[in-house]
Amino acid sequence: MLQGTRITLRARHDADLPVLLAELYDDVATRARADTRPWRPIPPGSADSPYAVAGPSDEAACFSVVETASGQLAGEALLWGIDAHNRSAHLGLALLPGHRGRGLAPDVLRVLCHYAFPVLGLRRLQLETLADNTPMLRAAATAGFTVEGRLRQAAWAYGEFVDQLVLGLLAEEWQG
Repeated sequence: MLQGTRITLRARHDADLPVLLAELYDDVATRARADTRPWRPIPPGSADSPYAVAGPSDEAACFSVVETASGQLAGEALLWGIDAHNRSAHLGLALLPGHRGRGLAPDVLRVLCHYAFPVLGLRRLQLETLADNTPMLRAAATAGFTVEGRLRQAAWAYGEFVDQLVLGLLAEEWQG
């Protein structure tokens, strides 16, 4: 487990899957804005759940986010596209609706950075988000990420094309 100030990142448990599927994936409007893949219905218990983790992987590290004070599942966080040769990865997070707006995202990002930089020895982290995702942009700025570019109308998000921003953080910029 990885401990932050307000959150804990731990391995995904089987009991997390139905909650993540119901509260994150089945929120079609939000999910359609958070993933480049089109939303499709997934039955409970399906092996096709985007939250199912088969085991340790060199390409991804998937965590469940737990609010430390309450012990409640608060969402998911992950490093993906881990590239050991170039020492880089992408990161992402999604908080359950009841845990949004409570200041947890910057702590999640700080803990992911701690895992990526001193633990894995990565040199660069990148995240992509829609240009109007103000909470994620605020959390990323708090964690030290810099906007590196704008991809105009790059994302199809629930009926419209929207701009996507690319943000990056280098190991030497991280204030861990």
